[in-house]
Amino acid sequence: MIDYSKILSPTVVNTPKSGIRKFFDLMESMDDVVGLTVGQPDFVTPWHIREAGITSLEKGKTYYTSNAGTLELRQEIVNYMSRRFHVNYVPEKEVIVTVGGSEAIDIALRACIEVGDEVIIPTPSFVCYAPLTALCGGVPVTLETKYEDKFKINPEALKAAITPKTKMLVLPYPNNPTGAIMTEDELRDIAEVIKDTNIVVLSDEIYAEMTYGRNHCSFASIDGMWERTIIASGFSKSYAMTGWRLGYICAPKELTEQMLKIHQYGIMSSPTTSQFAAIEALKNGDADIQMMVEEYNRRRRYIYNALKGLGIDSFEPEGAFYIFPNVGKFGMTSDEFCNRLINEQRCAIVPGSAFGAGGEGFARISYAYSIKHITQALERIEAFIKTL
Repeated sequence: MIDYSKILSPTVVNTPKSGIRKFFDLMESMDDVVGLTVGQPDFVTPWHIREAGITSLEKGKTYYTSNAGTLELRQEIVNYMSRRFHVNYVPEKEVIVTVGGSEAIDIALRACIEVGDEVIIPTPSFVCYAPLTALCGGVPVTLETKYEDKFKINPEALKAAITPKTKMLVLPYPNNPTGAIMTEDELRDIAEVIKDTNIVVLSDEIYAEMTYGRNHCSFASIDGMWERTIIASGFSKSYAMTGWRLGYICAPKELTEQMLKIHQYGIMSSPTTSQFAAIEALKNGDADIQMMVEEYNRRRRYIYNALKGLGIDSFEPEGAFYIFPNVGKFGMTSDEFCNRLINEQRCAIVPGSAFGAGGEGFARISYAYSIKHITQALERIEAFIKTL
């Protein structure tokens, strides 16, 4: 009889499952549940982008591409980054097309982190950073952000978290789950803290297009920060292309050269059909982004005011498509609140505790859903809190 405990990696066995997927899976097992759990746009990928993918199949373009992605796509990524965020890269050496933003984050960590290296991770933040760091043998160092600071990084707190073992800072803005952003001035304060160190910055900019009232500032555009910044991004959110599984990395060639090795051995190349669709998205998709962001903004204002009307406090999100209301006032943990809500009212949201330190007492609500769907969920939340 085989003893799997002697075979499986203890690091993997001890890695917790995603708290986001826990509630999504629970929702799937129940009837008549209205969920605001997943960060997936409810828009269909725009037709001209789908058509480009279909055309590539009709023309028999079903081959492997270059490991780093087609040069045409990498050139369009470079054009896009320059046009939208004022950062410049060389397509042949400083861009890698990945399988979603998730792979981009993974290979960035694996290329840099060795056993014992510390990675500073602001929290609350997306669930993948700490587990992927641990799988590299690195040490996740929590940098807790505060509600009163609108969940932005405090430069003094960052400075205090840095040790001789610090190798990387994760910069997850616009932020999932809080909806926080970092302005150019605030990023300059962060740059001032790390400018004389050897710390590399992993800037997760997957929500870069989803800001409200101001444009996103890329950390790589800050004076002196380009050389130490790895940008991880993708097409899932901006172009409603979640299922196409396509992302990218932009970074100095000294970094991408090493990340490409991991990508070569683990992936080979990203989906060819998706790459041709992405070329069309970057060339002709600016209007699609504008349309979707305008709709998200409408939903953002609606849900913020509706929660306020129910007596549930939250700061008004400035980016992404999540709001992070304070549910601690009801005398329960985040997990208890969300479990009771789904069991008693068939409404699913995600406990803030799933997103690390600082998330307890809050819950993540996604507004990547229609107004009708959001309204149904809010009615059930109102019915629930009336019973408390």
